[in-house]
Amino acid sequence: MSTTPTVRRLAGLLGALAAALLCLLTVGAGSASAHAALTATDPRQGSVVPAAPRQVRLTFSEGVLLGADSVRVLDPKGARVDDGRPAHVDGRSETAAVTLRDGIANGTYTVAWQAVSADSHPVAGAFTFSVGAPSATTVKAAVATTDPVVGTVYDTARYAAYAGFALLVGGCVFAAACHTTRGVRRVAVGGWVALFLATAALLLLRGAYTSGRGPGAVLDLSLLGDALSSRPGAALLTRLLLLSAAAVALAVVFGEQARPAGGRRAYAWGLGIGGGLVAAGLAATWAAAEHASAGLQPWVAMPVDVLHLLGVGVWLGGLAALLAALRAAEPLPGGAARRFSRLAFTAVCVLVATGIYQAWRQVGGWGALTGTEYGRWLLVKVGLVVVLVVLASFSRRWTARLTDRAPARGPRRKPAPEPAPPAGASPERAAQLARQRAAMAKAAERRERDADEGRTGLRRAVLAETVVAVVLLAVTTVLTTTQPGRAETEQKRAGRESGGPSAPAAGPAEARIAYDTGGKDGRGTARITVAPGRSGANTVDLTLTDPAGRPVDVPEVTVSFTEKEKGIGPLRAPLKRLAAGRMRASGFQLPMAGRWQLTLTVRTSEIDQVTEIEDVKITDG
Repeated sequence: MSTTPTVRRLAGLLGALAAALLCLLTVGAGSASAHAALTATDPRQGSVVPAAPRQVRLTFSEGVLLGADSVRVLDPKGARVDDGRPAHVDGRSETAAVTLRDGIANGTYTVAWQAVSADSHPVAGAFTFSVGAPSATTVKAAVATTDPVVGTVYDTARYAAYAGFALLVGGCVFAAACHTTRGVRRVAVGGWVALFLATAALLLLRGAYTSGRGPGAVLDLSLLGDALSSRPGAALLTRLLLLSAAAVALAVVFGEQARPAGGRRAYAWGLGIGGGLVAAGLAATWAAAEHASAGLQPWVAMPVDVLHLLGVGVWLGGLAALLAALRAAEPLPGGAARRFSRLAFTAVCVLVATGIYQAWRQVGGWGALTGTEYGRWLLVKVGLVVVLVVLASFSRRWTARLTDRAPARGPRRKPAPEPAPPAGASPERAAQLARQRAAMAKAAERRERDADEGRTGLRRAVLAETVVAVVLLAVTTVLTTTQPGRAETEQKRAGRESGGPSAPAAGPAEARIAYDTGGKDGRGTARITVAPGRSGANTVDLTLTDPAGRPVDVPEVTVSFTEKEKGIGPLRAPLKRLAAGRMRASGFQLPMAGRWQLTLTVRTSEIDQVTEIEDVKITDG
């Protein structure tokens, strides 16, 4: 087959896919914070309305994708009282409304909601309101959470996709710019296979992952259709199409086809540009559907995210390719190691520059680095990058030694003639002797390979880098599924008023929490009382004191409750200031008995903030 027509077809396919990718990037990039947060409800959380409302409305911080069970309204006995057809209000994607049936009786109703936020992640929660007067409720599971098996497989596929992308990009760049061996080709092809299989798995699991259904839902074609109609599903489908172009590029680069006799430079430039477009397109399928596509400055964040992912691929995937080249029988040229060292240094510079911007955008402030889960994982990632850079410095030293001197070799001895099998030996004995000879020859090749001290030292240093890189990719995967610190902070600030009646002043559920924000006047103790400590309406009293026991006010304090086992919450208590150091939330609804996780967040300055967690037991009302 002629090479020139193949390159032309590849260029045409790349152009068509680039146009499709451009459309994908320009569709629906929101401007709100990543991970949708519930900012307002009608009726309000914990309120008591005189008559049953016609609709229940929810407002989120960003657009959400709704399904048939996205909003469920349950009566005190757990029966649904909505019509099962949630929809956006006036076409606004950040809203959801569901119509209630006629004949709603008095009592406390639980509203359970789940949706998919603009950054592709499922979000869920619950709140309560009462008609006429509060009542006890027997609702046991208000929120459908992601199935554990589906969630585990989905997260594993997400990790495999990142790893496959890094191996594919790094292997191809190393082969094109540094050196190519059979091991390097295996790295690139293995990355393509891993990325393709992981992407297909993510697309099939998408519907079950966002709907909270089990593994059997993978075969539900209606869920697959819903997934394909969403931006994350379209991004996964685009990734599969781009991988078909990548397969053609791999066949051209690593195939046995004859290279054109003339125009070799133009041929190399054409493949380089085509491969770069495919790699950028693959990276954009993440940028267009995850954290970068929602939040602050998405038009800047998405290109930055593409550069960040390409830097990861060149550096970490290139490490795997370098390790494969160092393990080959033939010696690695010093110039090849030096070229990769320069590539890796450039990639690290890109990662640092883009990482600083991403950290500012997703975290928002110094307090969120230690006060949010995203911030703490980001600190772990930064620590691993520092370890990688330190290990890379050792690799650069070994690279210099590998470059400055050729490996010392003695005269190559001719191999001894292979002895013939003993007369009358069985075929099994002859095969055994052949395997032994092959093993001895391979061991001799390894001894000759490892005789070069510089090469052996470089291989060990690169192996250590690769091990850390595997952990780094795992942490990166966790970060993509964690709510960004800036969004979590904004969600905590989204106060919801409560107009319920007051409950008795004292109650059995109490927590005493010591806190320290780390700043000036940042230490103190919070005493939280939930009365009467039963399911239904409660009064939450909060008292803050300094180390001397004096009441103290702080710029911001929030209290929320989450029932982890049932997947309900967080339900935020709408605290109102009564006096210095004293706050109260009246009529706060806890829909069921159980062990609730109480989350206290205290901010004592613009940058000093801490979050503490304590369990409280709520009994049946």
